[in-house]
Amino acid sequence: MPTSSATDSTKSAGGGVQSLERAFDLLERMADAGGEVGLSELSASSGLPLPTIHRLMRTLVACGYVRQQPTRRYALGPRLIRLGESASRLLGTWARPCLARLVDETGETANMALLDGDEVVYVAQAPSRHSMRMFTEVGRRVLPHSTGVGKALLAGFPDDQVRALLARTGMPAATEKTITTPEGFLAALAEVRRSGYAIDDNEQEIGVRCLAVPVPDSPTPAAISISGPAGRVTEAATERMVPVLQQVAGALSEVLAARSDA
Repeated sequence: MPTSSATDSTKSAGGGVQSLERAFDLLERMADAGGEVGLSELSASSGLPLPTIHRLMRTLVACGYVRQQPTRRYALGPRLIRLGESASRLLGTWARPCLARLVDETGETANMALLDGDEVVYVAQAPSRHSMRMFTEVGRRVLPHSTGVGKALLAGFPDDQVRALLARTGMPAATEKTITTPEGFLAALAEVRRSGYAIDDNEQEIGVRCLAVPVPDSPTPAAISISGPAGRVTEAATERMVPVLQQVAGALSEVLAARSDA
């Protein structure tokens, strides 16, 4: 008869290796909690017993994917950075044809962004062909409260999780139009859920408007956007551009699903 310590390596109901599934679940729970947690918090959220979590965390620490703090809490480790950067580059490569279609149909710069911990990171861009165009460096990280992609990403999260994220990051003003209160931001997210798209109206940079939508069923929270001068991305242009964004987001979702199944 196998001992209790061997049960982590048994097959899960889905045919995978249970210990791997549990380890990745713990990593995702750590990311959702802001990157640093205690064992008791992980036990409460996952339902796993403390001895099992301790054993899995020891392995993750030994591999460099988690590190133990002097406070005895656990934080996400540096080896995850290389994995995340490689995965982001690959996602960007897959997304580029869809972003090029966005540029062709809207005329504005198209971006893809992911939620990485508490920040938004831009992973791909296709530039507008206008002489006056927006440019966001791939790899740039921003706080989500002042961006269209941030709103599109966080609209899929419960309000209590959004409040916790905002408490960790703060809500500094990038411009005088930036939303700087949790109540104001939650109201904006409610509007995103109602309308199906998010707007950054001079909130990250004066003179710039962005429209963004989430990528449905993405393996990691993702959004795409178009950005341009406020004089071009007008209310009238929004009515034309949003359906294009939503169609391209659906097409990108199919691309990512096909790549995941390959």
